[in-house]
Amino acid sequence: MEKEKIEKQTYAVGDRVEKLCEVCNEERGHVVASVTKRGLISRVTCPKCSTKSSFSNSAKLAKGRTKAESTDPYDWTRTYRAGQTMKHPIWGSGEVTALIEPRKIDVLFADRIRRLIHSRPEA
Repeated sequence: MEKEKIEKQTYAVGDRVEKLCEVCNEERGHVVASVTKRGLISRVTCPKCSTKSSFSNSAKLAKGRTKAESTDPYDWTRTYRAGQTMKHPIWGSGEVTALIEPRKIDVLFADRIRRLIHSRPEA
Protein backbone atom coordinates (compact mmCIF):
# COMPACT_ATOMS: atom_id res chain seq x y z
CA MET A 1 0.00 0.00 0.00
CA GLU A 2 1.44 3.37 -1.04
CA LYS A 3 1.42 6.20 1.42
CA GLU A 4 -0.27 9.23 0.00
CA LYS A 5 1.57 12.48 0.46
CA ILE A 6 -0.67 15.15 1.88
CA GLU A 7 0.56 18.55 0.85
CA LYS A 8 -0.09 21.34 3.30
CA GLN A 9 -0.74 24.68 1.73
CA THR A 10 1.94 27.25 2.43
CA TYR A 11 1.32 30.97 2.57
CA ALA A 12 3.30 34.14 1.96
CA VAL A 13 3.05 37.61 3.46
CA GLY A 14 0.35 39.52 1.56
CA ASP A 15 -1.85 36.48 0.81
CA ARG A 16 -5.50 36.63 1.82
CA VAL A 17 -7.37 34.28 4.15
CA GLU A 18 -10.89 34.38 5.56
CA LYS A 19 -11.07 34.94 9.32
CA LEU A 20 -13.50 36.35 11.85
CA CYS A 21 -12.30 39.78 12.98
CA GLU A 22 -13.05 40.00 16.67
CA VAL A 23 -12.92 43.82 16.65
CA CYS A 24 -15.25 44.32 13.65
CA ASN A 25 -17.24 41.18 14.56
CA GLU A 26 -17.37 40.27 10.86
CA GLU A 27 -15.91 37.46 8.83
CA ARG A 28 -13.76 38.90 6.05
CA GLY A 29 -10.59 38.41 4.08
CA HIS A 30 -7.52 39.21 6.20
CA VAL A 31 -4.02 39.92 4.88
CA VAL A 32 -1.26 37.57 6.02
CA ALA A 33 1.18 39.71 8.03
CA SER A 34 3.72 37.03 9.02
CA VAL A 35 4.41 33.36 8.39
CA THR A 36 6.56 30.70 10.02
CA LYS A 37 9.62 29.13 8.38
CA ARG A 38 7.37 26.27 7.26
CA GLY A 39 5.00 28.68 5.50
CA LEU A 40 2.20 28.53 8.06
CA ILE A 41 0.35 31.71 8.96
CA SER A 42 1.22 33.21 12.34
CA ARG A 43 -0.37 36.72 12.20
CA VAL A 44 -2.96 38.43 10.01
CA THR A 45 -4.21 42.01 9.63
CA CYS A 46 -7.83 43.09 9.18
CA PRO A 47 -8.06 45.43 6.17
CA LYS A 48 -11.00 47.32 7.68
CA CYS A 49 -9.81 48.11 11.22
CA SER A 50 -6.06 47.36 10.80
CA THR A 51 -6.06 45.07 13.85
CA LYS A 52 -3.26 42.49 13.87
CA SER A 53 -4.21 39.14 15.36
CA SER A 54 -2.83 35.65 15.65
CA PHE A 55 -4.02 32.96 13.27
CA SER A 56 -4.67 29.34 14.14
CA ASN A 57 -3.57 27.14 11.23
CA SER A 58 -5.56 24.23 12.66
CA ALA A 59 -8.81 26.19 12.47
CA LYS A 60 -11.01 25.53 9.52
CA LEU A 61 -10.86 28.30 6.97
CA ALA A 62 -14.27 29.78 6.34
CA LYS A 63 -16.03 28.54 3.26
CA GLY A 64 -17.47 32.00 2.67
CA ARG A 65 -18.64 33.20 -0.69
CA THR A 66 -17.43 31.66 -3.87
CA LYS A 67 -15.77 34.19 -6.15
CA ALA A 68 -17.76 33.23 -9.24
CA GLU A 69 -21.20 33.67 -7.72
CA SER A 70 -20.71 36.81 -5.62
CA THR A 71 -18.30 39.03 -7.53
CA ASP A 72 -19.62 41.53 -10.06
CA PRO A 73 -17.34 43.35 -12.51
CA TYR A 74 -15.92 46.69 -11.29
CA ASP A 75 -18.04 49.59 -12.52
CA TRP A 76 -16.85 53.13 -11.78
CA THR A 77 -20.43 54.47 -12.11
CA ARG A 78 -21.68 52.17 -9.33
CA THR A 79 -21.65 53.29 -5.69
CA TYR A 80 -19.81 50.84 -3.41
CA ARG A 81 -19.81 50.35 0.35
CA ALA A 82 -17.27 48.69 2.66
CA GLY A 83 -17.32 44.90 2.45
CA GLN A 84 -18.54 44.65 -1.14
CA THR A 85 -16.55 42.57 -3.59
CA MET A 86 -15.71 43.24 -7.22
CA LYS A 87 -13.76 41.76 -10.11
CA HIS A 88 -11.34 44.29 -11.65
CA PRO A 89 -10.22 43.56 -15.24
CA ILE A 90 -6.52 44.04 -14.35
CA TRP A 91 -6.11 43.24 -10.62
CA GLY A 92 -8.73 40.50 -10.23
CA SER A 93 -11.02 40.02 -7.24
CA GLY A 94 -11.04 42.64 -4.52
CA GLU A 95 -12.96 43.77 -1.46
CA VAL A 96 -13.85 47.37 -0.61
CA THR A 97 -12.19 48.17 2.70
CA ALA A 98 -12.93 51.89 3.12
CA LEU A 99 -14.76 54.87 1.63
CA ILE A 100 -12.16 57.63 1.34
CA GLU A 101 -14.06 60.51 -0.21
CA PRO A 102 -17.50 60.68 -1.76
CA ARG A 103 -16.06 59.25 -4.96
CA LYS A 104 -12.98 57.26 -3.85
CA ILE A 105 -12.68 53.82 -2.28
CA ASP A 106 -9.85 51.61 -1.06
CA VAL A 107 -10.02 48.07 -2.42
CA LEU A 108 -7.96 45.15 -1.14
CA PHE A 109 -6.66 43.01 -4.02
CA ALA A 110 -4.36 39.98 -3.77
CA ASP A 111 -1.21 42.11 -4.10
CA ARG A 112 -2.13 45.29 -2.17
CA ILE A 113 -4.77 47.91 -1.39
CA ARG A 114 -5.53 50.18 -4.34
CA ARG A 115 -7.53 53.42 -4.46
CA LEU A 116 -10.29 53.44 -7.09
CA ILE A 117 -13.02 55.85 -8.12
CA HIS A 118 -16.70 55.04 -7.83
CA SER A 119 -20.09 56.70 -8.00
CA ARG A 120 -19.15 58.71 -11.12
CA PRO A 121 -22.05 59.93 -13.23
CA GLU A 122 -22.05 58.65 -16.80
CA ALA A 123 -20.76 61.27 -19.21
